[in-house]
Order: sequence, then structure tokens, then C-alpha cells
Amino acid sequence: MVGMDNLTAPETEQQLAARDPDVRLMLRAKEGDESAFTQLVEAYQDRVVSVFTHILQNQEAAEDLAQDLFLRIYRARHGYQATAKFSTWLFRIANNLASNSRRNRGRRREVPLKIRESGPLGARPEEQVLAEKSALMPTRQMDKHELRAVVQLALEELSDRQRMAVLLHKFEDMSYADIGLAMDMSSAAIKSLLSRARENLRVILEPYVTQGSFSGELLEE
Repeated sequence: MVGMDNLTAPETEQQLAARDPDVRLMLRAKEGDESAFTQLVEAYQDRVVSVFTHILQNQEAAEDLAQDLFLRIYRARHGYQATAKFSTWLFRIANNLASNSRRNRGRRREVPLKIRESGPLGARPEEQVLAEKSALMPTRQMDKHELRAVVQLALEELSDRQRMAVLLHKFEDMSYADIGLAMDMSSAAIKSLLSRARENLRVILEPYVTQGSFSGELLEE
């Protein structure tokens, strides 16, 4: 349940529509404007697929789940009520779908990569385990494709909640409050969750930050 720190005076639908063009589009879709819904799909489809891919670690499954997400929203459009920014509302549904999909598919790994004993995730061998898995060594400047592989591997080491919070905060630029609404947690809980996630990521990504291949945005607040 969302904590008391998020229980400020709720905005009315009119207020939300005035400041969020995507809410206006969804309200038009609610009234039967098919083109408005198409605009929303075009605006969010790639972003949703990207988040789902990071969570499910499977591009095809991510695309299928994104299709399911938009189908659910379309079918329920006539009952839509604007209670938050559209992106917050959409990613709340996405978070629930991703969590259910992970459980149903049994995709959680039983044997995660071990990490160094001094790190926040527990015991771990040398960085070369990660390097060997990604066919990389943190001794040279890496290209964008290699960096994406390293970041993906690092994100895979996070819990589902930590990963979703990082994706929404860093890639969707959502505030603690909006992430809290999307994940049904308080702003304080999200801040703590992200702090733990950054410490976990730091163990894996710090060698790449040190040698200049990665600028370290994921490690910053």
C-alpha cells in the first residue's frame, strides 16, 4: 500500500488533463477516438518493450507482453479515470503484468552470479566472471553495444523490484512519488529501494566506471 507521504490532495481529472497531454489522449480514446489511442501506442510501445525486455530478459516475450498491455488498456478504455499521470498509470499496469509474467513463466534464476563477500549482494568471485560472461574485459574503451551488454548483466543481478525502480527512474525519468504510485510503494520506500539497487550495481559496474567505459549514471541519485 502506498504510504502516507504520497497521500497529498489528489488532482482532479481536469487538472491532470490540463498538464498531461497523454491523459488528454486517453480521455479522447475513452470517448471512442481511435487515433488518440494509436498515438499513445506509438509513443509508449518501444519504451514499454524496453522495460519488459530488461525484466523478462527475452525480447519476444517482452513484445508479447507489451501487446497484452495495450490490448488490456484498449478493452478497458471506456472505464478509464485519470487519477495520475498517464505514464504513471500505464507503468503501474506494466509492473503488475511483468511481475505476474515472471511468476507464471518461472523465469527467476535459481543460481545467480556469485559476488564478492565484501559487496552488498553477498559473496562473489573476481570481476572476470562478469567479463567472461559478456565476453568483455574492463581494460579498454567499449563500444555502445558492449556497454549495453554490461548494463544488462548488471541489471539482471538486481531483484525484480529494484530493477523496475531503476528502469523507471533512470530510463523513464520518473520521480520517486510517481514510481511509488506505479509500484504501490511509498516515496520513502522507493528511495530506499533505489539506494540499495545503486549499491548493488556499484559492485558490478565500478570497474567500468573507473576505466572510463561507462559514465556511471546508473550509480547516481
